This record gives sequence, C-alpha cells and structure tokens, in this order.
Amino acid sequence: MRVLSRSTWLIKPCFFLLLAGEIFYGANVYGQAPKDTVYEPALPAVSNNYTLGPDSKLQPNVPAGKIFSFKMQDSKIFPGTTRTISVYIPAEYKSEHPACLFVELDGLSFDTPIVFDNLIAQHAMPVTIGIGVSPGEVPSSKPPENPRFDRSLEFDSLNDRLARFLLEEVIPEVERHKTPSGDAIVISADPNDHAIGGSSTGGIGAFTVAWQRPDAFRRVFIAIGTFVGMRGGERYYVQVRKTEPKPLRIFEQDGIYDEWGGGPEIGDWWMSNLTMNRALEFAGYDVKRVWGTGTHDTSQATAVFPDAMRWLWRDYPAPIRARAPGNPRLREIAVPGESWQLADVLCGKRVSVAVEPDGTIVFPRDARGVISTGAKSASCSAVDKTAVEQAFSVGRDGRRYEALAGGGIRISAASGSSERIVARGLSIRGLTVSANGDLYATTFGGTTGGELWLIRDNGEVTKLDEGLKGASGVALSPDGLWLFVTQSLSHQGLSYRVQADGKVDSREPLYEFYVPDTADDSGAEGIAMDKNGWAYVATRMGIQVFDRNGRVIIILPLPDNEAATGVTFGGANFDILYVAAEGGKIYKRKLKIAGVPSFAPRVTLPKWGDG
Repeated sequence: MRVLSRSTWLIKPCFFLLLAGEIFYGANVYGQAPKDTVYEPALPAVSNNYTLGPDSKLQPNVPAGKIFSFKMQDSKIFPGTTRTISVYIPAEYKSEHPACLFVELDGLSFDTPIVFDNLIAQHAMPVTIGIGVSPGEVPSSKPPENPRFDRSLEFDSLNDRLARFLLEEVIPEVERHKTPSGDAIVISADPNDHAIGGSSTGGIGAFTVAWQRPDAFRRVFIAIGTFVGMRGGERYYVQVRKTEPKPLRIFEQDGIYDEWGGGPEIGDWWMSNLTMNRALEFAGYDVKRVWGTGTHDTSQATAVFPDAMRWLWRDYPAPIRARAPGNPRLREIAVPGESWQLADVLCGKRVSVAVEPDGTIVFPRDARGVISTGAKSASCSAVDKTAVEQAFSVGRDGRRYEALAGGGIRISAASGSSERIVARGLSIRGLTVSANGDLYATTFGGTTGGELWLIRDNGEVTKLDEGLKGASGVALSPDGLWLFVTQSLSHQGLSYRVQADGKVDSREPLYEFYVPDTADDSGAEGIAMDKNGWAYVATRMGIQVFDRNGRVIIILPLPDNEAATGVTFGGANFDILYVAAEGGKIYKRKLKIAGVPSFAPRVTLPKWGDG
C-alpha cells in the first residue's frame, strides 16, 4: 500500500507553480508574448484502492475475541432513541484485570475485532474492550414510516451530550452485562486507558468527546472527519488554535478527493481536515496524519487502522499529557508546567473575587471573607447555577465595596470600623473601583435592560448608558482611557472611551466572545486586566483573553469545562490568576505576566497597532 505523503502532492505542485512563474517572468524580460496557458498542479488520480495488511486479516494461532450485541433504549440524555451496542471482548481478557477501552462510533467498522486480536497478541496494544455505538433513531407515530435519524445531532454537535451519554449510560450498561463466557465486564476508569474513534460524522464526534472530556478519553482516531458546516464543526479550526492544549493524542486520515456527495454545499471536506490538522499541529498536539487519494470512503482508514492503533497506544502505559502550547500569545503568559489548582471551595455559591492592595484575594463578607487555607473538597453536592453573584470590589485604600441584595453599595473600611451606603435603589450586577475612588457599575433588569452608571466617591450617581444586553462585568484599562463592559446575554462586549471627567462616549461592540454549543449567550461576567492591556474575561467557556483590538487570542478552559463567573489577579506580585467557577470553586494558576488591579495608579501601556 502506498500512502500519499504531503511531499508527494502538496509541496511539488507549489514547486511547479513557482517554476511556471519563473518561465512567465523570463518570457516577458526577453520581449516575448506570454502564451495563453493555465498552469495547474498535477494531482494523482482518484483511488480508493487500498490493500489490507496482515494485521487486518485472520492469522493462525491468534486467539479470537468474542462479540455480542444488545439494543439500548430509554436514554435520559437522548430520550426516545433506540440503537445497537456491539461489544468486543478480547480472548486475553480477565475480569480481575480492568481492561482498556476503545469506543467506536457507528459500530465496529474498521475490521476492529480482527485488528485488536492481532495487535493484542503482538503486545502492540493493551488488552482492550471495544464498544461499537450506533447512532440513535426515534420511530415516528406510524412506524416504520419516516423515523427520525439522530446521527448528525448526536455526533456532529459540539457539546458534551455524547460524552455524557457514553460515560453515564453506555459504559455502565455494558458493565452490567456479562461476557459470552459469563465473566464480569470491568473497564478501567483511567482516562489514559480510553480511546475513541470514528469516521465522517463519527470522526468529528470522536474528537468532540475527547475535546469535551479529556478527563475520560485521551486517544482519538479520526477518519474523513466532518469538520464542516454541519453543526459548527468549521469553528474548531480557530478554537483549537486559541485554546490551551489538552492531554490528547490524535490520529487523522483523509483523502484529497474527500467530499460527501450528499453535502458539497456544507464545506470543502478535504480542506477542512487539512485545516484541522494544521490547527492541531500549530496548537502543539501530539498528532499524526495520513493523507491519501480517496473520496469520502473508509477504504484507506480501514487499511491504516492497525498502524493508527499502534501509534495511539505506543509507549503505553506512559500517560498522555498536555504538551507545550504552540500559540505564541499563550506562551507569553503561561508558565511551563503550571495548570489550574483548586484554591478554595464555597459550595452552592456564585461569588465575586476581588483583590486587596497587598494581593490577598477576598470575597463578600457573607461568602466568608478570604481564601481558606484549610482542606478543600473537590466536589459540591448542591450548586445553584441560576444564582447571580454578589458584585464586590476593593479600593486602593483597602475599602470594601459590596452590592446589597436590596439595592445600593455598602462601602466599608478595611477594619470594618465605619461604613456607608451609596447608590440606594440600584440593583448592582458588576462594579469596579477606579484609582480616584469613583465607581463604574452595571445594573441588569427593568424596562431599560442593562445600565451603566458612574458613582462618584462623594455618592453622586450618573447614568452613562442603558439598553445593554445583560450588563455584567466592568473594568477600566490600566491607563484609565477605556472602559470594558461585558454583556452576559450577548456574544459581544462593549468598549467606551473615558473622558477626563470620568464620563464615557464612543460606545462600540468591540469584543467578540466565543459561545459554547450548549448556550445562546456568552454568560460573560467579571474582567481582569494585565500589564499588556489584555482583558481576561470569565465566560461559559472559561477565561477568554482579549487583545486591545477586542479579539480573543487565548482560551483557558477550567477543569471539567466549568463556567467561570469571576476573575482577578492576586498574590504578592499580582501574577496569580484567580477564577471563580459557577459552582463555587475557586481556581488559581501562576502566570508569567502580572495583572493591574482597577485601583492601581494609571500606567502607560506598551505601543499597540491596528492589527
């Protein structure tokens, strides 16, 4: 079998085009009329003729595993669906040793049982149970007429429903069965022992499961993946480039003539896979690709499947870890080897986090006050995701500014010896304290929607804007010249120019958020600023970092893809990023760059261009 390499078809056509350009240029130099010739790269002929190797064929003296199937219904995650689950049990499997796992979407279709028999016998991969998952169907009220096919919904969608379905329903159901020999089925819980794969819509589905839940799947096989405009798959290219790398190992296959005849309008199938591969390589992933001359066909994928499994399971049981990022902006701020750490847990609460002048992280008084140094539980049993966090900030003199449930802001001395209330009657959603003690605050609700307010240190209140879509977080740039306001009910954040008297004008929707597939809005809340003037915003997708032109350049997901609600820089050098998550957990991580608290004296930012 000859596999077409990038050098065979991609580099050489570029050389041919360069040569053609040189010939054309030379003809003009010598005054000769150019010929009416179109120079195009020579591509190999289309072919799906791939020969299977010995690892894809039955071999003598190799013990064969066994397969059984069952129907699965009554799913809570995909209600009303019916599907077939096929299970491969290796001959070497012993119930006293939990097996590794390979989940294959659309069933066991790459000669998987034969390949696994051979590779397990060669010790080229561990003892691995295979689970083939067919897509769900929902019968109509007049079966068998016109059932609903949920394959694209389940596999092409970019959310975590498929991952949850596998982890919460399919795998436990498989483990409730017995092997054909009557033994218990025990699957390892270690994510390093889990692989997933599929072709076409099953290919992108396999990637999405691992992307959403790297805590459960680490090895991914993608054949002729549908990274096109089915249900947003074309968004992956850019998000992969901007998102901090996850601990995944990925094998990709596609053919240069790949295009599904049933959906050419959806996108360029071959180029989408090439672009996805370039994004993964750029981002720093452990990724291998094999390109061929085929169409939207699984012939090549079946032929290379044994080598793909060898590569994905190479060096096992060494754990797969996230690799160094390729994103240069991320490398500017990320400390090698540093990741999120659990700093504190306030179960059931949505809290704002603020920083004192000495770098200490504090909460509103009814949330407990300061970061705890005691034991921390990694889970919360009761989480109110509908609650709105209490706006809270600190001034440069240590005064606390707390939004009150009944309206207004309580200003109290750090010692608690005195307090006063300003902006009575305003239901404050977000606030920040400027260097001179003035406040910028947002309100959310009422007939005018979200509002933006300026509250002077003397208590004077001025409405600056109204009609905002879920006005929430608010922050000044470190030089005090611009104001950033997030809109939790929109995918856009607003920029205002700050005048000498503190009032604002020149409102523009400068900031464009990424929104997860499971939401209609960004859920954007708190904002923190660093010395570059970059903005770190708490969103449903974790922390989205914006450059000064309003573009997301980095995405920092939280553990378990938790939504972020608050963010601030803290620590003695203000180089530790603290993030409040939706369920009350507080995470932290050290960065290379320091933040600038809102109350700090104004600084001159580095020069910046128009991009």
